[in-house]
Amino acid sequence: MNFKSIKWRLQAWHGFLLMVLVAGLMGGFYTFERRARLQAVDTALQGALTPLLPKLAPVGNGRRDVPPEGRGFRRPPPRGEEPPGFENDFPNQNPEEFRPRPVEGVDLEKFYYASWSPVKRRVTVSTNAPPELSPDERAVPNTPGSVRTVGVNREWTHQIPNGYRVMVGTSLAPVLAELRHLAMWLVFIGGGTVVCGLTVGWWLASRALKPIEAISRTAEEIARGDLSKRIDSSETESELGQLAVVLNSTFSRLDAAFEQQRQFTSDAAHELRTPVSVILTQTQSTLNKERSPEEYRETLEACQRAAQRMRLLIESLLELARLDAGQEAMKRIRFDLANTTRECVEMIRPLADERCITIRTELLPAGCHGDSERVAQVALNLLMNAVQHNKSGGQIHIATKHINGSAALIVSDTGSGIAAEHLPHLFKRFYRADAARTSSQGRSGLGLAISSAIVHAHGGSIGVESKVGEGSVFTVRLPVT
Repeated sequence: MNFKSIKWRLQAWHGFLLMVLVAGLMGGFYTFERRARLQAVDTALQGALTPLLPKLAPVGNGRRDVPPEGRGFRRPPPRGEEPPGFENDFPNQNPEEFRPRPVEGVDLEKFYYASWSPVKRRVTVSTNAPPELSPDERAVPNTPGSVRTVGVNREWTHQIPNGYRVMVGTSLAPVLAELRHLAMWLVFIGGGTVVCGLTVGWWLASRALKPIEAISRTAEEIARGDLSKRIDSSETESELGQLAVVLNSTFSRLDAAFEQQRQFTSDAAHELRTPVSVILTQTQSTLNKERSPEEYRETLEACQRAAQRMRLLIESLLELARLDAGQEAMKRIRFDLANTTRECVEMIRPLADERCITIRTELLPAGCHGDSERVAQVALNLLMNAVQHNKSGGQIHIATKHINGSAALIVSDTGSGIAAEHLPHLFKRFYRADAARTSSQGRSGLGLAISSAIVHAHGGSIGVESKVGEGSVFTVRLPVT
């Protein structure tokens, strides 16, 4: 077991808090119950002491009352039969001077009692009293008295105004036995509560931290190369469930990025392989035997065209790499999108005239912030696509205006259109809706990908709508500020 794990730390802390809480509650309950029982004993002692006071204290002129024999009282012995030490208990006493009074309402099976003279000489003691009794010196006149615990006995002492002290006591053995029994039950209940609490806490901690184990296993499998793995996020309401959802989304984007990178690498290799094969084939065929100057020239021209194609592809790849890495600095200046687009239209117009394509413009002022040269590159790519994919004698409509707080460039054509299944992939790298035609035209399939990267670097958006046989509409939105 890993005792440094979060589960063990949580369990240790919660267990400590639970034990402190249970110990405090059980200890408090035991203390309250013990105090309540002692108070009940004290109340019983006070109730037993009340009828003893007039029986055990002397009445008038210093005369002393001695209770009759029996019922737990001890009378001074007759003169001449005094035991040794009798003078300490009854000094100079004459039996005729005592007026015995019976004491009613005292249960000798529960209580014992004794009385002392002002000079601390014991006058009366019950037969069931423990030996070596002594009065409580804390008892003073005109007070309810004082209570104390001596061994297993509880004693209440009261002093009357003439100095005599009367004590009544009882054994606490039954109460202490009950308290021990209560303490055992409290320990049992408290221990059971702690065990149940720790068990439930362990189960809850294991259940709560279960997504972490799933996240760790999934991350290890992904690290080994299996990017298709996902975390079970059935409990999406908890914090860890929400974390699992976020990580699954991250893993999906990571998988898509790796897949895109693999596809990009494959497409780039495929695109570069064709011109390299052309160069190798042409040079190998020419070197096999002597050629005429015209044949050498044709070979060199074919190699030049292949090299130019490779250069164009490499430059496009480098540009995309810089845009992805954020290394391509974008100017942030104010310019009019209409003026930039007008210059691009003039550059493309000769190509459109060759195919008898009419260009109509609706260039309203549309001020925006950004890099005008990069935006012009986007406009040229869109116009070039509109010319290349348009039909002979078709039309191109170009408009600039403000839409919902953004500067918009709209390029529409009357070409063959794009099928719906191609539209979500149109801005991917090397993607071609018509692969045969674009390859024959020497295009790399990176123009729309570069345009999308430039627009997103400006904080804008680019989209397309198209219907087969009717044409396509590209819309670029750029921030105004």
